Amino acid sequence: MTDARTQLIDFISREAVFHGDFTLTSGRKATYYIDLRKVSLDHRVAPLIGDVMLDLIAPIPDVFAVGGLTMGADPIASAILHRGVLRGADYDAFVVRKEPKDHGRGRQVEGPDLEGKRVIVVEDTSTTGGSPLKAAQALEKVGAIVAGVAVVVDRATGAQQIIEDAGYAYYSAIGLADLGLDPQ
Repeated sequence: MTDARTQLIDFISREAVFHGDFTLTSGRKATYYIDLRKVSLDHRVAPLIGDVMLDLIAPIPDVFAVGGLTMGADPIASAILHRGVLRGADYDAFVVRKEPKDHGRGRQVEGPDLEGKRVIVVEDTSTTGGSPLKAAQALEKVGAIVAGVAVVVDRATGAQQIIEDAGYAYYSAIGLADLGLDPQ
């Protein structure tokens, strides 16, 4: 385990895992909630996320850009872009809106031209797989080639199977066991 990954797990465990009664996106009840925005927007943790995610996606060939459905994916893509520069990697980032804009150029995908380019859809956590799949559909409409979906924390709620059943490779940096949590 890399030092960055160990530190990231520690930050997530201490500052982004909340215990109580919660309803997940899927409608299922849970006794804990993982709120990665508590750490993905933290100046101490964002670089760790970038480093860990760079390690995760490095073996995937010819990736041009990373991003996903706004808002969970935005700080993850930004961390990868910035930490990548320090490593000599040239990943660009993109943002996928939930719906196309109804003004201006009417775009749903913002950032560099992705037509014919290999991209990775990133997400902070996965519950149902809905956000990464929605992002993948929008990306394919603009001609991008989705090389996979990469999440910081896999909640073990079935998203991996749903994403793989849709035809995409699935990568996760951290699992529930890493955080000392049991699947629910």
